Amino acid sequence: MRKTSLLLLITLFTSCSFNKIFLKPTPISRQARKARTIDLDTHDTTYVRFSGNNFQPEFVNKNNEITEKEYIVESVLFKNSNGKELNGWFLTPKSGTPEITILHLHGNEGNLLTQYKAVAPLVKNGFQIFVFDYSGFGFSEGKATQQNILVDALSAVDFVKSRLETKQTKLVIYGQSAGGHLASVVAEKKKSLIDGLIIEGAFSSPKDIAAYTLKKKIGLGFIGRVLTKSDYDALTSIKIFQKPVLIIHSKEDKEVPFYMSQKLYNNANNPKQLYPITGPHIYGPKLFTDSISLKIKALIK
Repeated sequence: MRKTSLLLLITLFTSCSFNKIFLKPTPISRQARKARTIDLDTHDTTYVRFSGNNFQPEFVNKNNEITEKEYIVESVLFKNSNGKELNGWFLTPKSGTPEITILHLHGNEGNLLTQYKAVAPLVKNGFQIFVFDYSGFGFSEGKATQQNILVDALSAVDFVKSRLETKQTKLVIYGQSAGGHLASVVAEKKKSLIDGLIIEGAFSSPKDIAAYTLKKKIGLGFIGRVLTKSDYDALTSIKIFQKPVLIIHSKEDKEVPFYMSQKLYNNANNPKQLYPITGPHIYGPKLFTDSISLKIKALIK
């Protein structure tokens, strides 16, 4: 059995390298697009309905009653530099004028219909947030590959900077999990357009997380390190990045080990801060909303 598992894992790593191992998108099905209704959470029977060409969401309960959010959600479509159309949401406070815009880079699974919840709690403390789906995720066009999600994220920075409501705000990138790994690379490449970098629950490099995963599964981590190929990694980029960095990671994280954030922190330049928290993987904004908000504001003075 162990030999069979080993052969399967080796085949996966050698045949599809980064993409199928690290990217697990959930596109919106044709049936859901046609119905324009998606069941978001079977536990509390929350649904989202879409309207217009930009897939504007409206949240409703099991009685078909509109469920109001504490913030405004505006769905937009924008094109990446490859000409593919991507879908994103602006989450903005209902009152006050935001001074900081957060560009959120989500993890490797699902789509923004669920991923937005991982960062949305920060809106109550005055941030406006842009969340979007990479190629092949949700309503976004294209195929989910390592290179495509990098192109998507770089294009998202340019798009957010072009918006009128962000002109007078500071811009920070907040990446979680695989999006945290991506965030370091994007921040370094777009350093002239952003004011800081926030990483939560990120792995230090694809080779590191592959080695960690295979060591847990079959005790042979070196295989993942040898066979995993990647065109970029956070560790290399964070050594070059010269603007403020906040690294958040739960010491109880069972998906990405805490030591990887320590590794990133040790290689980052000042000013930098490592914020150890508790709780599940990338639950920081949900469990530590106020303290993370304060740290972001202190980071971007």
